[in-house]
Amino acid sequence: MRKSVPFHNKISTQNPSVTGTPRLVNTKYSSAKSGRWLWFWVAMTGIAMLSATAGALLAVSLSSTPLMQSQLSPEEEAVFGRGDRISKTGLRLSELTRPVNILVLGVKVLSSDVDDPDVRSEDLGYHALVNSFEGLSDTMLLLRFDPEAEKLAVLSIPRDTRTEVEGLGTTKINTANAQGGPALSAKATSDLLNGVPIDRYIRINVQGVEKLVDALGGVTVYVPKDMKYQDDSQHLYINLKAGRHHLDGDQALQLLRFRYDEYGDIGRIQRQQMLMRALMEQALNPATLARVPQIMSVIQTNIDTNLTVEELMALVGFGVQTERSDVEMLLVPGTFSTPDQYVASYWLPDRDRIAMMMAKHFNVPTDSNFSDLNPAKLRIAIQDSTGSDRAIQSLANMLETSGYRQVYVATPWNEPLDVTRIVAQQGDIDNARAIRDALGVGEIRVESTGNLRSDVTIQLGQDWLRTQEY
Repeated sequence: MRKSVPFHNKISTQNPSVTGTPRLVNTKYSSAKSGRWLWFWVAMTGIAMLSATAGALLAVSLSSTPLMQSQLSPEEEAVFGRGDRISKTGLRLSELTRPVNILVLGVKVLSSDVDDPDVRSEDLGYHALVNSFEGLSDTMLLLRFDPEAEKLAVLSIPRDTRTEVEGLGTTKINTANAQGGPALSAKATSDLLNGVPIDRYIRINVQGVEKLVDALGGVTVYVPKDMKYQDDSQHLYINLKAGRHHLDGDQALQLLRFRYDEYGDIGRIQRQQMLMRALMEQALNPATLARVPQIMSVIQTNIDTNLTVEELMALVGFGVQTERSDVEMLLVPGTFSTPDQYVASYWLPDRDRIAMMMAKHFNVPTDSNFSDLNPAKLRIAIQDSTGSDRAIQSLANMLETSGYRQVYVATPWNEPLDVTRIVAQQGDIDNARAIRDALGVGEIRVESTGNLRSDVTIQLGQDWLRTQEY
């Protein structure tokens, strides 16, 4: 039998009340509270030490071998505003001095894409991957590190986005890197996104992604469905099973490269965002510290960037200190083209929504006036993970009672969720918060992993079931 613990009170003469009556203090409660704060500060100190040590190791590792950087002409360097400092060295090593926009280009280059491939690759009988950065950009991201708002925004730019590229006319935006390198890609991206300034670039090839995931010790992520694809011409073999798995570099690359379903590259972007969030949540731990040498080796040999060592350290430090709830993952608004519009397949950007998104998340001025979206016009998708039709119906009824008229049930969410996710699909966090308040359960996520047609997607979890009485 569990023994009861007596409740002890102690008379305290410190801080007496106005009447002079001694105050009763629960010493057990005070001790427990003090203990909680002690562990809190121990944890925060540990994180600070980890961050500082990682930064110090980063400085030592990178100072001996400079970062790889393409030779840019003065005109190309001017695209990135190289004369403007973005970081400084202080008590906390390097730190950002202002908001910074970084263009990240993921590049896949095959031996058939280059004029002078390695002689050894010619005898392989297939198109091998080449350690190069001069091909089509397979992945495009615009990252905004904002120390003032204490937020990190990640905007995915579909590689098939139809836009103007200087010297090439109207084409897919991913051709810019192959024809004009990072500077042309940055200019095309800025033109697409209402003139957003781009401060620096990072290019990484697929070999670098694989090696980086391995250097981090792999990543645990939920694979949303079975994925199987085979392309003998480039030795691309994808074979993943649905469910939660710890993926090594090769398996993570399979997840990132799979795009052979109804949503094509857009579905792949959604999985990229899921993987990026998982990596960010898992990267900050003591085990990562021991892997710093491997991580540095990948950075020095598989990444091309015009960041300085100090600037890279400042970005890493900011990322370490950013709350995961303050990471916003967005997608360039748009729609798929249809065969009767164009022979090629495009992602057609929505200019009005781009202006709204860039003003809200990237501080880009706009002449357009945007009013809050009327709840009656808000498109809300329900993706169920509970398997309960009654739960779906009760949620739909509650939303309708709250004034939401465009509610529909989308494809179920395969991952079992304990906590409901309210996904601000278009980056509209204010309406997501209003829905969260109406539900009384769930967590808000600013990302593009929900239903593509929606403004907000509710991925229904077990916490909603617990609020219902059937």
